[in-house]
Formats: sequence, C-alpha cells, structure tokens
Amino acid sequence: MRKTLILILIAIATIASIYTLVHYIKMDGFSFSWILNFLLMLFVVVFTGALKSPLGSPYFNEKEWERRGKTYEYLGINFFRKLLVWVGWEKVIRKSNPIEKNTKALVNLHYQTKKSELDHLIILLIVLGFNVFVAFEFGVLKSLWLLILNVLLNLYPIFLQRYNRPRIKRAINLSKRAI
Repeated sequence: MRKTLILILIAIATIASIYTLVHYIKMDGFSFSWILNFLLMLFVVVFTGALKSPLGSPYFNEKEWERRGKTYEYLGINFFRKLLVWVGWEKVIRKSNPIEKNTKALVNLHYQTKKSELDHLIILLIVLGFNVFVAFEFGVLKSLWLLILNVLLNLYPIFLQRYNRPRIKRAINLSKRAI
C-alpha cells in the first residue's frame, strides 16, 4: 500500500510539474524541450527506482536482428559513445557508478542497463506525445526541437543500453566460469 501511494504521489508531482512548465514556457521552443526532457528524467528515475521491478521481461533480451550490435553501429552508436565522452557525461556517470571487475558489479550493471533503457523509453514516449501535439498545434518546424532532443536524449541512449547489455552479459558469463 505504501509503495502504491508513493508511486501515485510521484505521478501527481510529475503531472503538476509538467502542467506548470506548459503554463510558463511556450511549448514550441528549445527551452521547453530541454526542460521537459530533464524534468521527465528526474521524475521517471524516481518512479522506476521506487517501483523496484526485477525487469525480467523478454523485451530486454537481445533480438536476432541485434546480434553483434551491427545494426546499432550502422546507426552511429560509436559516434554517440564518443560524443558522451566528449561532453563529459561518461566521466560523470563513472564517478557516481564506477565499473568494478567482479561478477556482482557486472550483474548490477546489467540490471542498470535495463533500468536506464526503461527510463529512456518512458520519456521517449511521453515526449513523442508532446512532439505530435506541438506539430499539430504549432506546425512541424516548431516541433523540431522536441524531435531532435528526443532522439539525442532518449532514442540513442536506448540504443546504447541495448548495444552494451549483450557485452555485459558475456562478461558475466566469463566471470562466472572463472570462479
């Protein structure tokens, strides 16, 4: 009951914050797009953290077309990874979540890729809804910032998690064999 109440309160706070954002900032500009993405990230991370799901869905399993990550490499995932290093994101993440060389840490990292992917997927869908609304209400050009930031801040991070997870899984399997 307590967990349900917390999840409901987080959802209400999210809706109230988005309502306030829509009320005070025009929906057709960069500022709105940027703030919406980061506001959603804050609330979605808190929500999924409170949810504490084991994330065992088959959705998270590697699909046949994803084997060896060639699809993601073709879509520019290696450039995106370099971009994250260049802007300093990789350093920030590794400072708060250093990668340790043991099986327990690898299993945790594997779980974190699922959680991160779910977070970005939820945000991607919400922002996509705003994107469609703004495109119809203000025109397609006015919705471009929502689209561009949604691709950079949500779609490519999903690709990155799906690209990394099979590699982490192989490292876990190798680590377990070494024991």
